[in-house]
Amino acid sequence: MSAKNLIVKLIVGAGQAAPSPPVGPALGSKGIKAMDFCKEFNARTANYQVGVPIPVLITIKPDRSFQFEMKSPPTGYLLLKALNKDKGHGQPSATNNIGTLSLKHIYEIAKIKKTDNRHTSLDIKGIVKSIVGVARSMGIKVIP
Repeated sequence: MSAKNLIVKLIVGAGQAAPSPPVGPALGSKGIKAMDFCKEFNARTANYQVGVPIPVLITIKPDRSFQFEMKSPPTGYLLLKALNKDKGHGQPSATNNIGTLSLKHIYEIAKIKKTDNRHTSLDIKGIVKSIVGVARSMGIKVIP
């Protein structure tokens, strides 16, 4: 392995990390024991509902040690959960809406997203605007 740190990005269900694909091949090819990651990941996600998709950034050092950073669930997943839907609309438009969310729902999702390291310095208003954009692209109508 080279003298640089490698970064592996994965999305793993909370409490469902196992050495099978996608975790096993992604880490095994880099010389990391997937079971070590799985045990630690499952322990750190014990407070989440099982199966919630968690984006993970795994930094692998040249000595084959690793550390990982968990992020909040994807915005689209949180929006669909708020609507109790499984997926967004294939062709969203002004007339093709899968549901309606209030700004209160959007604000609650923004508070969850604000916990991510990369969003801590952002204004909550900017995060809300971003979430509204994602909602519209999925066919979700946002009302005040």
